[in-house]
Amino acid sequence: MSALYDGQKYLVEKYSIGLAPGLQLLDPKPLQQVKLEALVGGLSEPRHGFTGLENVKREIEEIDAQLPSEVLIDSNFTSTALQNQIANIPYPVVHLASHGKFSSNADETFILAWDKPIKVKELNNFLRQSQQTEDKALELLVLSACETATGDKKAALGLAGVAIQAGARSTLATLWTVSDEATAEFMSQFYRLLSQGNLSKSEALRQAQLILLNDPNYDTPYLWAAFVLLGNWL
Repeated sequence: MSALYDGQKYLVEKYSIGLAPGLQLLDPKPLQQVKLEALVGGLSEPRHGFTGLENVKREIEEIDAQLPSEVLIDSNFTSTALQNQIANIPYPVVHLASHGKFSSNADETFILAWDKPIKVKELNNFLRQSQQTEDKALELLVLSACETATGDKKAALGLAGVAIQAGARSTLATLWTVSDEATAEFMSQFYRLLSQGNLSKSEALRQAQLILLNDPNYDTPYLWAAFVLLGNWL
């Protein structure tokens, strides 16, 4: 949607954009009322037949510089470590930077950890185990360096389902594979804007996309239009 073009401007240059899976939001509480802390997991080295993501370390360092964060990277980013961290502390932001694929078929939807792929049902169980309360809900689940299954027109509903089933108010993800360099730059800008405390999630997304759009290194829509926000845009 953000890359729709009227001959002069892209839609994202005029509006912030969020995708709602239904007409009702999960407790639409503005993000400004929440103290942001993040659980950040990432995989930069080759694992399980997938190539390495050399810019994941930079991405995680940028997030850690913007928000108080608990970081799990490479050999520390295991399914057990992720489960334990989520279960013990109700983080309002969970950011996972790794290979993954999203489909409307749950069996084909996963996030790659150091020890194994974490299927979406298992991730849902992890997030449900968190000691979440009304004041400490999962505000934002970010799935970075993932991709939507090719040709799956219902994959966006699958993405929304990840958030809803896990109790997350919003999910930020990509609709296709984007270079990890562009993703690292986008995420750096997104969290910088989000941490200022005066922007909604959708507006932080829009402004981060505009920064890439106005950068000659990243100005093609292929690199900035893949990022979508599903669920609560406040």
